[in-house]
Amino acid sequence: MKIATASDHAGYELKKEIIAYLSEKGIQHEDFGCGPDEKVDYVDYAEKAATRVSSGEYDRAILVCGTGLGMAIAANKFKGVRATPCLSDFTAEMSRKHNDSNCLTIGARIVSLDEALSVVRVWLETEYEGGRHQTRIDKIFDIEERNFK
Repeated sequence: MKIATASDHAGYELKKEIIAYLSEKGIQHEDFGCGPDEKVDYVDYAEKAATRVSSGEYDRAILVCGTGLGMAIAANKFKGVRATPCLSDFTAEMSRKHNDSNCLTIGARIVSLDEALSVVRVWLETEYEGGRHQTRIDKIFDIEERNFK
């Protein structure tokens, strides 16, 4: 599994901790910014990571901003990206099992470090169930085909 990471300034410190976790677990990853002490727009960094997932260069992305919402909105503008803001282990699990989420967004101002790392762990370890859920994912693909020209 190859993970793209990115954050805005609000998510920078949490992103550093998530990167350390990925390294500790031996998960291949690359950070696409931002750096320390930068004031940036989350949209620019969501684009850097989501582009890589959309192209297939990376399997998944983990994006961090203040709420996780802006990153999710921006990342979901890319074909094939299913970005889900997750605030709990349950939402992380369901985003993978039912939605085959390939982009996790987290709000650094909403969850604690321990909660965030638990969400990341659950999201990375949970497999997509397929089955009845695939029909829904196929409908999402159909919407993308009609609207991403």
